[in-house]
Amino acid sequence: MKYTLRQLEIFVAVSRTESVSRAAELLYLSQSATSTSLGEFERQFDLQLFDRVGKSLSINETGRQLLPRAVELLDRAKEIEAQLSGHAGFGEMHIGATLTVGNYLATLLVARFLQEHPESSIQLQVHNTKTIVQQIANHELDLGMIEGDCNHPDIEVQPWIADDLAIFSAPNHPLAKQKNIGIDTLLNESWILREKGSGTRDTFDRAFQNYHAKLKIRLELEHTEAIKRAVESGLGIGCISRLALKDAFRRGSLVPLDTPNIKLNRYFYFLWHKQKYQTAGMRHFLNLCQEMTAGLERSDQVDLPNIA
Repeated sequence: MKYTLRQLEIFVAVSRTESVSRAAELLYLSQSATSTSLGEFERQFDLQLFDRVGKSLSINETGRQLLPRAVELLDRAKEIEAQLSGHAGFGEMHIGATLTVGNYLATLLVARFLQEHPESSIQLQVHNTKTIVQQIANHELDLGMIEGDCNHPDIEVQPWIADDLAIFSAPNHPLAKQKNIGIDTLLNESWILREKGSGTRDTFDRAFQNYHAKLKIRLELEHTEAIKRAVESGLGIGCISRLALKDAFRRGSLVPLDTPNIKLNRYFYFLWHKQKYQTAGMRHFLNLCQEMTAGLERSDQVDLPNIA
């Protein structure tokens, strides 16, 4: 063959980082060796895989067609190397999760996976839905776990478990003891919400799609814990996953509002690129996720450790 696995590694690293220097750091190579290898790879086949714009490299259409095949070949090569070396683990996996899934489920799953397979390693990244979808599309992640919708044509989407949002307040809020709260009452309140681009915000916006102009949004925050603290402080009411509120509801520091006519249902989903080779580690991790939620109807029924 005219190419080496190292050349493919460099090509993939450069495509992910859009930089020879950052790819070199990722692969523990010198910048000159990385640049030389990439240049030889392109010259060997008389093609260009990247568009050069200043010091940045942007993958072109030829490179995009090659990328999933290169990633698959490297994944298979790593499995072969692990088998020949007699390793019991599954190598390294890159998993991305949105904030609710990442903070309340993914960390438990990663811990359980590594306890069962201590020779493996996992890099877990927590971002909003928009970012995770983009990283999956760019082959930067092996697997995604999101709480929003994904309609990307290159991404496989598999439902995992139902998740409900709850509208909530501090226990001393005037609405805390009211029943059957209607939309008009809610529109008079100040809201503390997740940022646009998050799955939680998308679900909220769909439920209030006819009333956006009337909403009084006081704060938009990227973290569910910050939203909970703001609502506890009396700054307004909020709307996030019941899973994230489970412990606060148990302690009584926050309370759910009775809003039976507001539909706030959604699903958690698994994502992977349609051209992504599913390694044994990915398959085992997915099975572990399904085992955690087996027999449950909603995410907030998962048995989570209590927070003091």
